[in-house]
Amino acid sequence: MQVFIYRSRRRPDTYLYLGERDDFGRVPAPLRQAIEPLEFSFSFALETGRRLAQEDPALVRRNLDTAGFHLQSPRDLNGVPDLPREHDDDRAG
Repeated sequence: MQVFIYRSRRRPDTYLYLGERDDFGRVPAPLRQAIEPLEFSFSFALETGRRLAQEDPALVRRNLDTAGFHLQSPRDLNGVPDLPREHDDDRAG
C-alpha cells in the first residue's frame, strides 16, 4: 500500500496520511479546516512488517482502509476534532 504524507503548516508535528495523492475527499471538512494548509512531504510503501517511528502501522492501514485517511498529531491539539484511535481504547481497560 502506497501512503502519501502531508504536513500541516498550521499545527506543529501534525501529519495527514492518505492512500492516494491529493485525495482529501474523505477527510472531514472541520478536520481539514483545523490543520490546513497542508504541504506534501513524501510517500512510502506501507508493507507488512514495516515499522513507523510514531504510529502503529496496523492502525494506519486500518484507518486508511476504513476512513480513507490517518491523522498523526500531538495529543494536546486545541480545536482539532477528536478522532477515535483504537489503541487508546485498549489502554482504558
